Amino acid sequence: MTRARVLPITHAKFLIFLIFSNLVTVLVNGEGIDEDFVRTLDHKLIGLKKEKLSHFRLYWHDIVSGKNPTTVPVVKSVSNTSATGFGTIVMIDDPLTLGPKLSSKLVGRAQGFYALASQEEIELLMAMNFVFIEGKYNGGTITILGRDTVFSKVREMPVIGGSGLFRFARGYVQATTYMFNQASGDATVEYNVYVIHY
Repeated sequence: MTRARVLPITHAKFLIFLIFSNLVTVLVNGEGIDEDFVRTLDHKLIGLKKEKLSHFRLYWHDIVSGKNPTTVPVVKSVSNTSATGFGTIVMIDDPLTLGPKLSSKLVGRAQGFYALASQEEIELLMAMNFVFIEGKYNGGTITILGRDTVFSKVREMPVIGGSGLFRFARGYVQATTYMFNQASGDATVEYNVYVIHY
């Protein structure tokens, strides 16, 4: 049986001291950290003020029919047997209006895509930016990414970010179908957007 070699207590203390002192040196001096790469900022330095919670109610018009659809399939499902269209991807540039009629005041566009993401039910993966063209929010965007179970009365999806006046945005949207035309495939959805932003 081989006996383990035990360092004298003074050697063990010295090794612990060396390890600890090297660790402290790295932490204090930031050794290994490039200060040009990352730094902590005061949010006021980049013009961010107090956070606020805003609520927007918008109507999203998904137009499949007619000469100028705002919804275009870009990938068709390879499965002919899927009743849900699983695998289909659709690009959108949908109008966002203040009222439920398409003739209502246009305040922005929903740009992005949705994909049919379930084999069991009509369920969408939504990835879109609400791009505003009105008032002080002109040019700002709210980014939404989430699951939309189309036949649920109310669907909730997260707001994961934004730009312009919506930098550092977070929150959620609730979508409710206002109108769906089975013959044409056109739909109008009411979106209630609750977003925390600066």
